[in-house]
Amino acid sequence: MSFLESLRSYRRIEKPVLFVIVTEFFIQLINITFMNMQPLFLAAEGYRDDEIAGLTATRFAGVLILALPLGALIRGKKVKNLFMISAVLVPLFALCNIYMAGFHSKVLIHVLQFLWGASFTFMQIPVIPFIMRNCKKENHTAGIALSYSTYSFAGIISGVLIYVLDLIDPVFFNEKMVLLIFSLTGFFGVWMMSKVKIQEKTVEKKAKHPSKGRYDWAIIIRALMPTLIIAIGAGLTIPFISLFFNKVHGFDKGDFSVISAIAAILVAWAALMVPSIKTSVGYKVAIPTTQSLAVMSLVALATTGLYNQYPVAAAIAVICYVLRQPLMNVAGPMTTEIVMNYVGRKNQEMVSALISAIWSGSFFLSGLIVTILLAHEVSYVNIFLITAALYAVGVVWYYFLILDYNRKEKAGLIEADE
Repeated sequence: MSFLESLRSYRRIEKPVLFVIVTEFFIQLINITFMNMQPLFLAAEGYRDDEIAGLTATRFAGVLILALPLGALIRGKKVKNLFMISAVLVPLFALCNIYMAGFHSKVLIHVLQFLWGASFTFMQIPVIPFIMRNCKKENHTAGIALSYSTYSFAGIISGVLIYVLDLIDPVFFNEKMVLLIFSLTGFFGVWMMSKVKIQEKTVEKKAKHPSKGRYDWAIIIRALMPTLIIAIGAGLTIPFISLFFNKVHGFDKGDFSVISAIAAILVAWAALMVPSIKTSVGYKVAIPTTQSLAVMSLVALATTGLYNQYPVAAAIAVICYVLRQPLMNVAGPMTTEIVMNYVGRKNQEMVSALISAIWSGSFFLSGLIVTILLAHEVSYVNIFLITAALYAVGVVWYYFLILDYNRKEKAGLIEADE
């Protein structure tokens, strides 16, 4: 399948689902901008590195606490209104976080971070089950891949615009102004959700299991273990990557926005190629290969901190970061589709909630760990190397999960969608 043929597969996605995915894009536009710029903004406001890590952890605590109750609540129910709630609350709480940061009230800023994180759950958790319910079987891979790529497209737009604004006037368009602009832009998601007209499917036809049956916890745990391991590692690194480039290599917001945009372009391209990659080489080759190369890139990135006094270190760090992003992210849609099919239809809403809980819980726990490590002056190099080790374990686990998936599929134990 060529790149153009891969793109055509996205044209077949049902229009209401496309509108929901565009709404997700506007939410991700705020998410990626805050992920990259909020640490720099808080640092400019006088917050210490360990305080910034603590606030990041609080944000993910909001998702963690709501994830499982919401996953149980949406089982077999319509979820469109939840997307609208997220489209309103995410930009609203983003604005509150910006304006309240200057007060340096620990209680207030932690509460706002918590509420902001919680507001993401209303999009984050239902979106994959919504796609799998309301897309035809042949559109599942494209729908999931496009949903994943919203983060990348948001990263492209965010990175390019921040760079342009920095060129125009770096003083006026400081970190605070940039965050304000993107927070207000996020309200376009409300308009997109107003265009979603759909009779939602809430229960799959001819399902082998009743909607209210017990969850298959043994299967769920087995399927989600590699996600848990990788998520813990990611939480040690992803929220703090801009600080790494700032503290270790001296990059400012303009510098980092450029490399983030370049990386996002590659991630978006890789995500759009997922249907083609899946058809060409299959899960068994695609997932372990891309993730293994990503781990090697992360190790090379981390170790640039050992020789950052040399100009070449910054160049190597940029190259490794730009390569690592698409390599690690291209596997995401494929691992999600495998996990969702592996656990079966009756477990999908809960699994979607658990995935969000795992990522948010891991980011929360990892944020606390990073807070302690930074307070004890542990270097970013060592923190990132811990991430690489955890990634490697997760990659091996995914490989064995794929083998089990293929075995069950051949034996007819994987539920076939209509």
